[in-house]
Amino acid sequence: TKLILLDSLLQETCVPSFRVTMRTFLPAIILPLVFLSWAPEVFGSLKKGECEVCISVLDRFKATLSKEQLGDQKAIEKQFVKFCKPLKLKENRFCYYLGGTADAATGILGEMAKPLSWGMPGEKVCEKLKKMDKQICELTYEKQIDFSTVDLKKLKVKELKKILSDWDEVCDGCLEKSDFIKRIEDLKPKYVRSEL
Repeated sequence: TKLILLDSLLQETCVPSFRVTMRTFLPAIILPLVFLSWAPEVFGSLKKGECEVCISVLDRFKATLSKEQLGDQKAIEKQFVKFCKPLKLKENRFCYYLGGTADAATGILGEMAKPLSWGMPGEKVCEKLKKMDKQICELTYEKQIDFSTVDLKKLKVKELKKILSDWDEVCDGCLEKSDFIKRIEDLKPKYVRSEL
């Protein structure tokens, strides 16, 4: 509509030869500017570290599918819901955003399953999902504690509790920081692999 108004204004005020030049010149300038403004959305790819939870979950999920399931969108959706059941924390939140959990209010499982059924890589699927819901790519994993170098005595009690919570363990009767440290030290062989 702005181009039509500008064109009618040019017809009223300009010399005929100038009018023809502006008619061809104006679209030649404006159209490329419009396409450039869309460029980040259309041509943008993921930056390093972006969508790490999405890519990780989709790659692991894709590895669990048989060849028959990989080509069937409905089978992918059904298997994704099963795959999501044991997931926790950020990965569970990712499943929630897609509609892969029982408590999800909305679902865009089809938007994930269709490209996967075509053989699209997980990273590209995540790019498509990001355009639909930016929260999907805002999920990131928390930094893992290196138990070979960390001094548990320097951690806060809140961080010690989080370690136990991540391991699905509790510390009954723990009142002092030293109680939490002792409990973690006792459980370390069960949860921490020591490198040889």
